[in-house]
Amino acid sequence: MSQEITLAQFETWMLTFAQLIFEHEELLTELDASIGDADHGINMVRGLQKVRERLEDPSLQAQDVASLFRSVAMTLISSVGGAAGPLYGAFLLRAVKSINGNGSVTSNELAVMFRDGLEGVQQRGKAQLNDKTMLDSLQPAVEALEVSVAAGDEIDSALQDAVAAAEMGMLRTAELQASKGRASYLGARSVGHQDPGATSAYLLIDAAAKSLASTSS
Repeated sequence: MSQEITLAQFETWMLTFAQLIFEHEELLTELDASIGDADHGINMVRGLQKVRERLEDPSLQAQDVASLFRSVAMTLISSVGGAAGPLYGAFLLRAVKSINGNGSVTSNELAVMFRDGLEGVQQRGKAQLNDKTMLDSLQPAVEALEVSVAAGDEIDSALQDAVAAAEMGMLRTAELQASKGRASYLGARSVGHQDPGATSAYLLIDAAAKSLASTSS
């Protein structure tokens, strides 16, 4: 049975993502120091601090899910340095392309949102699975969510499946040689290091599972 996810829950998702990024700033920085510019943690914290400030401002409250995601996307694009801001922005902007004006979203619509968001990242970043990027967390998560929702699973269970798939994909990036981004310059030396983008993407999915639990059926 399809379940409704409210605007308030989506706001909680973004705030929870921000909190998880704050808590994992040091880890993200350490991971990026090994294969990148050592700035993924600080960049993500800077952007999500702006997101939190915006969401907690009563005068800037979104009226629907699409306007919420567009606001968060533009905030991240303008405040997160490097490739991460545009990529997360692409995910959020594409995720709401088919839900204009919706004050709530069904579990089936959520699966479509995730798929559309993934396609936005793919188009923006020109990466594929196993390139050692955020896609290595996002794509397995999206596919797991789609399978669970199609099977009629409760949204809580479907999102837990997505988290498990995202975590597996994130951990697997340590085995991969980077084909995109700054890490690709290292060639074989990028093997043995977990990808920071895949790690922050895992936190996005984990935040969703923590925030979008069903309130009704």
